[in-house]
Amino acid sequence: MVTHGTFTIERYYPVAVERVFGAFADGEKKRRWFTGERNVVAHELEFAVGGRERTSTRMGEQTPFAGQVLTNETTYLDIVENERIVFAYTMAFGDRRFSGSLATVELMAEGKGTRLRFTEQGAYFEGSDGLQTREMGWTHLVNALGKAVE
Repeated sequence: MVTHGTFTIERYYPVAVERVFGAFADGEKKRRWFTGERNVVAHELEFAVGGRERTSTRMGEQTPFAGQVLTNETTYLDIVENERIVFAYTMAFGDRRFSGSLATVELMAEGKGTRLRFTEQGAYFEGSDGLQTREMGWTHLVNALGKAVE
């Protein structure tokens, strides 16, 4: 069984577009806000059209998946510097993939800051986290991005 869903999250950051874009493009900056305090097993980033990103983290004791390794594999489909990032990604526990998504990050100058619009279209497989949990996860991530760029 597969369920589908779409969500959009918007945030305003009081910093220049270049700074927000840089937090996606620079591997060390991205690792810090994207993985936070989680136990990072691996993080590799090739930020270019056709490039790939792979992040693996060991889930903490406070989660229902304690000790399991969560892997996010991304392919960058379109990048327009300081304007747009489009990527497809899958998530898996071990060899069991549980979702596939298409995500778009739009960056727009607004006053002296940046308006970010994140949209995800997802296919969530049996046993997946589902739309609501995924939206909560990305809400946490865009908030962490905001703290990282301010």
